Amino acid sequence: MASVRRTLSPMNHDRPYENGGAPFSSLSVSSSPSHKALTNGGNTGVSSKHSSSNLLSFLTRLIGATSDPKSSRRSGWRRPFYRCLVFFLLGFLFGMMPFGQMEDVPGTDRFSFEIKPPYADQLFDGGNRKRDEDLAAVDAVSLSTEAVAKISEPQKLVIVVTPTYNRAMQAYYLNRMAQTLRLVKPPILWIVVEGNVASFETAEILRKTGVMYRHLVCKKNMTNIKDRGVHQRNTALEHIELHRLDGIVYFADDDNVYSLELFQSFRKISRFGTWPVAMLAQSKNKAVLEGPVCNGTQVIGWHTNEKSKRLRRFHIDMSGFAFNSTILWDPKRWQRPFSHPTRQLDTVKEGFQETTFIEQVVEDESQMEGVPPGCSRILNWHLHLDARDVPYPQGWVIQKNLGAVVTM
Repeated sequence: MASVRRTLSPMNHDRPYENGGAPFSSLSVSSSPSHKALTNGGNTGVSSKHSSSNLLSFLTRLIGATSDPKSSRRSGWRRPFYRCLVFFLLGFLFGMMPFGQMEDVPGTDRFSFEIKPPYADQLFDGGNRKRDEDLAAVDAVSLSTEAVAKISEPQKLVIVVTPTYNRAMQAYYLNRMAQTLRLVKPPILWIVVEGNVASFETAEILRKTGVMYRHLVCKKNMTNIKDRGVHQRNTALEHIELHRLDGIVYFADDDNVYSLELFQSFRKISRFGTWPVAMLAQSKNKAVLEGPVCNGTQVIGWHTNEKSKRLRRFHIDMSGFAFNSTILWDPKRWQRPFSHPTRQLDTVKEGFQETTFIEQVVEDESQMEGVPPGCSRILNWHLHLDARDVPYPQGWVIQKNLGAVVTM
């Protein structure tokens, strides 16, 4: 029986195939029954080939070596994303890798959180110089922390009360006083009290001092008053009590001489502090020491050389003590027996204003503090060098400066 073979014409290759597949395509092959049988029979070999081809295609796409322009346009955002991801993972792995040399730590010290000094490993290595440098650094750090702690502590307010009046040496005394107060660490308040009216000259001096001040006026008629300073100090005490100023009050006359150490020691006073004062006697030929005799900070006696003042209870000069301002406006805190305001008295004999005022503040020497400990240093001087009845130009301005006594 004769058989006839027909060869496929080249024109038949261009005809469409079922399901839109091309001849010998993977879709047509895989959909054929014979291919299914082959796949079921040799599953292991084909799966390994497919996995290797998938890995190769992933790496190819990852590095951007694809040849399909349509797919590259379709997945244009994927290529930079995968590149960034790969570089990020590589950088993370390199960052986590330990490149330095690690020492093996015993198991007991592996989780120890004890902070050891940097010189602990050099105690027996002969590194004395390095150890000294480290110790000096540690000491410097400790000193700096102590300094910061001292700075951060709140400082007590120092309230300096100065009565003054118009006279030839007033400008000199006030400027000298201001130069001293400018060197005191703040906070400091200078209360200057004048009689009757506030003069323009005094206000001008206070504005130029650079010290925080309050310029007060005593309204008391001082025509027939011997000691005007008593009423001027009472005006300042009323101001402190009215405004409840919290600090250490000190009566400082403008004609006295003060050391900077005196004002710096005020902040150590809790209730009442006192110290010896060197005074020039009225005869101007000898010095008199007046104030406490101390054993440490405890007052055990008094210095005095004037027979007329030996009857006083406390032998203290007006510039030889300071006290806490809360005694004026918070008497319950200090358990004071007096209900009336604490003021200086102008009805007592001259020289007894200090002791009568101090008796309102403290009961006895047990409530006093010696400043400095031992009371062995003179911190201020009362010299009585004021020039009285000396004429001076009004406002310190010469009106007629062309009048010459001696002509040229």
